[in-house]
Amino acid sequence: MKKRILTALLISAMACFTTNSSDALMNSEANLLYQQACSAEHQQDLKEAISKLEQAVSIAGPDAMLYTKLAGIYSEIDEYDKALEIYKKVIDINPDDAFIYISIGSIYENQGKYKQALESYNKALDIFPEYRYNYYNIGNVYYQLRDYKNAVEAYNLFLETYSAHTDSRENLASSYFALKDYNNASKQYKIIYDKNPDIFKHYSEYGLSLLNSDSAELAIEMLEKAVERDPENYSAHLGLAQAYQDLGKNSESYDQYQVVLEHVPNLNTVRLDYANLLADMDKNTEAIEQYILYIKAFPDDFNGYANLASVYKELKNYDKAIENYEIAIEKSPNNLDYKKDIANCYHNKKDYSNAVAYYDQVLLSEPDNYNIKFNKALALHALKNYDEAISIYQQLYKIKSEKTVKDNLNNALVSRGHVRIEENNLEGAAADFKLAIKNGYDDGYAYYGMAKIYRIQGNNTKASENYEKAIALNPDKTLYSAEYSEFISSLYAPKVNVEKTENPSELPSISLSLEDDKKAADSVIKEKSQVLIKQSETFISQGDKDYKNQNYDAAIKNYQSALQLVPDDALTLLKVGISYNNLSDTTRAINYYQKAIIVNPDYTDAWFNLGLAYANENNLIESQKSLEKVIELDSDYNYGYAYYALAMAFENQGKKSDAVKNYKLFIKHNSDKELINDVQNKIKELQK
Repeated sequence: MKKRILTALLISAMACFTTNSSDALMNSEANLLYQQACSAEHQQDLKEAISKLEQAVSIAGPDAMLYTKLAGIYSEIDEYDKALEIYKKVIDINPDDAFIYISIGSIYENQGKYKQALESYNKALDIFPEYRYNYYNIGNVYYQLRDYKNAVEAYNLFLETYSAHTDSRENLASSYFALKDYNNASKQYKIIYDKNPDIFKHYSEYGLSLLNSDSAELAIEMLEKAVERDPENYSAHLGLAQAYQDLGKNSESYDQYQVVLEHVPNLNTVRLDYANLLADMDKNTEAIEQYILYIKAFPDDFNGYANLASVYKELKNYDKAIENYEIAIEKSPNNLDYKKDIANCYHNKKDYSNAVAYYDQVLLSEPDNYNIKFNKALALHALKNYDEAISIYQQLYKIKSEKTVKDNLNNALVSRGHVRIEENNLEGAAADFKLAIKNGYDDGYAYYGMAKIYRIQGNNTKASENYEKAIALNPDKTLYSAEYSEFISSLYAPKVNVEKTENPSELPSISLSLEDDKKAADSVIKEKSQVLIKQSETFISQGDKDYKNQNYDAAIKNYQSALQLVPDDALTLLKVGISYNNLSDTTRAINYYQKAIIVNPDYTDAWFNLGLAYANENNLIESQKSLEKVIELDSDYNYGYAYYALAMAFENQGKKSDAVKNYKLFIKHNSDKELINDVQNKIKELQK
């Protein structure tokens, strides 16, 4: 208010030194009284000044200069009504005096009559637009009326001329702050702060402006100073809490929230951010409590429900999460993110039908959303809706050839293939398996399916090949091994074929008892088996010659020809494995050792070779298991070499005590003195 009085005093003082047309009319007596009034005013004897001026008016009559001086002094002693009454007389004499309107505006402003003040200042502006200082008066009135937009305009016009004026810049910054134009507010506060940081007093507002301009680090610097100067400035504490939160300094943020809520416990507007912080700190129980308090205070704000749902989702309480997301959607129907979250919750709780329903809602608005389509395909896959799932996977793979999509596509193809086998759609099943294999499917389940198809079709060779591929890919899958073993056994199960003719009466009249019938069938089977065995022995003999000549490829070919005739020959299977091992094809060697074990689970030679092959591949755990099986079957196997190999496996695993134990057992079973000496040295090294 003091600023307005100074404006009036300025005009009053100017009246002491300014002459106009009225000077010519003022006689010497009135002029003397006027000069005496000015002297009394200078000496702060304002009553004497008023008395002299009123005497001068009584002598000189209406005079603009006398009225102006008199009105100014009345303003100075806060007799605003008298001052206004006299200023209006001046206007009657000189209606184009802009400064009189400024003085009137100042009085109205001091009286809190801001609209009348604005009217007077604008009148002055119309008369004398070059007087730029008037924009400061106008800006102040708009500021008091909280018309911050017009205040900003006026202050900026003023500062174009008076850029060093601090009060107007402070009010401009405050106006920007009130308009939530935090970027411009922070710019103005920076100018004020940089000009004279020692007397700067707007730390809180500057800090909050910086915070809302994404300058959290600078905001913290200012807000900490604000709190230091006024520990009870809870707006600054709250700003600090949010700035720390933005920078991930959760502990510091938590402390500031505690200060605010301790002193302002009913400040519910802050609870949403506070709850978000608690959730980020994994204080989920406290976060839920704060979200519930916020929702109670602001039941129509969808953010409270959505954020609460997010915590429940994190806790895997999907029912509660869905419940709150649905309320959030009621409050904000067009928010697709919440529908995505609900779909995800249903998916996680394995309610795939509802998940698909929400995925479809999202896809209505975002038909090309890659991730939503993929999730929908996963849900359909889980629902065994393979056709639609496969269709979506194929679309997505054309867009982006990601491994995850390809793997799921292959899994769906193979799963559908097995369903088609059950439906006797062998052609469709085979197409699915072959496409999956072509796409790089590396699980034995596709080959297992192909084996079943070939078995149904009676193509035993192809069935056997695919069983073998399945077992090679998944050696631990007992289903494949067991079914393959059953398949091999079934090839040699007794079968009696009774030929029928179109004329039964012509059949020989020979009657066989049940016993005779069995003997006859056994005789036929035995005869056929002997033929097959004899043929296979020819291939084996040639294979042995090739092996001796180190022609391992030819040996393998002959051994495999023998196996087509007698698939359950464990020895020949072992020979194939050893031949592959000599060709350094350890993977195929392991495959055939495993087949030999399927045919004969107690085949120590196969177990031993399998253990050595695993060791060559550095698969020490499986090597250990195989060699332990050898010892279980025959503790004296091959003069104790199983112990030696097992000891090496333990040694390579760093299990020194187990290695020493098995090296000592080897010594007990072996008589090779040179080797025993080497082993004893090994033991000493391991026991150091």
